Amino acid sequence: IMPPEVAATFNDWPEPVRRELFILRDLILATASETDGVGEITETLKWGEPAYLTSETRSGSTIRIAPTNAKSAHDYAMFFICSTHLVNDFRARFGDTFEYEGERAVLFNVGDSVPVDELRECVRSALTYHRRAE
Repeated sequence: IMPPEVAATFNDWPEPVRRELFILRDLILATASETDGVGEITETLKWGEPAYLTSETRSGSTIRIAPTNAKSAHDYAMFFICSTHLVNDFRARFGDTFEYEGERAVLFNVGDSVPVDELRECVRSALTYHRRAE
């Protein structure tokens, strides 16, 4: 069940972007449920954006999803903590499969085809980040 404050944030976004972000949300939650050792995901707001945390097991790094700002050429993004090496790892592994913003985000445009299998691997890497660093 989506917390009310998260639902309100989704409802504030325009329909085309909201629909795409719901797809990312579903992908995060499904990947978490399919990945051993991740446990239950906490869905909350961080910096006013939906964030997904592995609070139960502390196995992973926070993932956020949101529309990009007006200065971006992209419509929405999946954000990762920039002090991790996650986005650099994605870039090394998947190259130009995605567009990236520095060390913090994978970028998307409404209507573009999202490479689901590759994005699922990015999400899995984030959700198990601390477990792999041990």
